[in-house]
Amino acid sequence: MKWVVAGLLAAALVGGTVGLALDAEPRSSASGGSDAGPYRGSEPPGRHELPRFSLRNYDGLRVDSIGLRGRIVVLTFLDSQCTDTCPILASQIGQTIDGLTPAERNEVVALGISTDPAEDTPASVRTFLANQQALGKLLYLSGRADVMRSLWQRFQILSSLETGEDTLHSAPVRIYDRDGIWAATLHAGADLSPENLAHDIRVALERSR
Repeated sequence: MKWVVAGLLAAALVGGTVGLALDAEPRSSASGGSDAGPYRGSEPPGRHELPRFSLRNYDGLRVDSIGLRGRIVVLTFLDSQCTDTCPILASQIGQTIDGLTPAERNEVVALGISTDPAEDTPASVRTFLANQQALGKLLYLSGRADVMRSLWQRFQILSSLETGEDTLHSAPVRIYDRDGIWAATLHAGADLSPENLAHDIRVALERSR
């Protein structure tokens, strides 16, 4: 485990926001090769359920993971002070939500999980989302530091609180199906785009009807 963490930190120092060892490598092209699955993002190794959580949105709304069953969940990890990958993630998720049909939007929920709850104050989060035109499109969830540390561990991601740097944290964009099963992952700077994310959301919607 030590070499995995060391590798993540090394990648962070070289390339900004780090990814997660459990997340499969992004595909080399948006459409994938002849042996690619239905998703444009990478499919996870094995079957992984959405970890249980009960957190508050920046506006005070409590969100429980059990209540998300039956909807497609788009989930990423954010730091409102991050000036590297986080603005891209929030902006592209917001654009994706805008591009869905009203019926599709009713079946999808987009979540950002805080990677630094002390800094992610309601005012900071609201400003961050407004700047990325994602206000009202992305729930930004947080909780006490001890609760968040446990959740990050269950998601197997590295947080900015743990690295001590706003821009150094895991930042995959994961899609979970209606049953809460992790279906695909997209990565900023590789295969993440509003077009690819919308495609994978629609695949997850169709496959779980």
